[in-house]
Amino acid sequence: MKFIDEAKIYIKAGDGGNGIATFRREKYIPMGGPNGGDGGRGGSVYVVADRNINTLVDYRYTRKFLGQRGENGGSADCYGKGGDDIYLRVPVGTVITDLHTEQVIADLAEHDQTILLAQGGKGGLGNTHFKSSTNRAPRQCTKGQPGEEFELRLELRVLADVGLLGLPNAGKSTLIRAISSARPKVADYPFTTLHPNLGVVRVDAEKSFVVADVPGLIEGAADGAGLGIRFLKHLQRTRILLHLVDLAPMDPGADPLYDAQAIVGELLKHDPALADKPRWLVLNKLDLIPEEEREQRIADFLSAYRKASGYAGPAFPITAISGNGTKPLIYAIHEALEQMARPEVADDLDENEATPDPTAA
Repeated sequence: MKFIDEAKIYIKAGDGGNGIATFRREKYIPMGGPNGGDGGRGGSVYVVADRNINTLVDYRYTRKFLGQRGENGGSADCYGKGGDDIYLRVPVGTVITDLHTEQVIADLAEHDQTILLAQGGKGGLGNTHFKSSTNRAPRQCTKGQPGEEFELRLELRVLADVGLLGLPNAGKSTLIRAISSARPKVADYPFTTLHPNLGVVRVDAEKSFVVADVPGLIEGAADGAGLGIRFLKHLQRTRILLHLVDLAPMDPGADPLYDAQAIVGELLKHDPALADKPRWLVLNKLDLIPEEEREQRIADFLSAYRKASGYAGPAFPITAISGNGTKPLIYAIHEALEQMARPEVADDLDENEATPDPTAA
């Protein structure tokens, strides 16, 4: 199924039915009085989060949703039937925004969470409501009220604990394959990942966390280069970012230090709040570096990167394709996530204190 994470739709709740003006007419009852019934309520439009849906493709091609109109009132004090409500099912993690005011109407973060989007119109009043001691034969009645209508933007932001950042071919998809059961496409050319992938990482039988892999960034992504930054929104709900750096790039002219700083620059351009999340360095592809040079290559890179950026967080040397070094990374992530879940320490945890730096020695 094609991955669709944005859609624009028009919704309109049903109008209320009209009230009517009628009079009771029976044999031997010459002045029966008013008995016009009220109109029915219009159908409302609701949205429901469904964890069994993972894309907004249903709203890419069907964009107009209209609630059912309420029936008009009838004689003999009969009320009109209310219109049926509409329930729009969307993936968990969908954010719904009013296109005109840019106000967030709903942020659906839990399964079965239900939000009213558009209220159906009230039914009109029949002439029964207007009778009085001085007006015994009222001919007044009211029309039903119109239902609410909106133009909305649906935006899916996947729910994950950890997000992977890096250049194309930095090894993000290989890493998520190594630590989870997810099987994203892996190849020796850039931009093999074209949409976000989620993987569940099992720490033990009862503990796990979710990792999100998004398409790689390149310098100028904030200005539309490559696949741009449209997928970065999927990292906004994560609690930890893993910044993968290729220490052995295939291009002999590539500079891992420059590339790592470029990724951070694109984050800052897109959303400073995202750049402020706890971000850990993951130094990948150590298998492509001669064994006798690895420690020095890692030390030289970290020294230069810390000096240039002021980074003081942890760094994890790994070989994603073989899984070497991924176990300490998994356990450190799990420990940090558990600390974040504790209210007494969540506010104090940052990228400098999240976990001991395995390269500090």
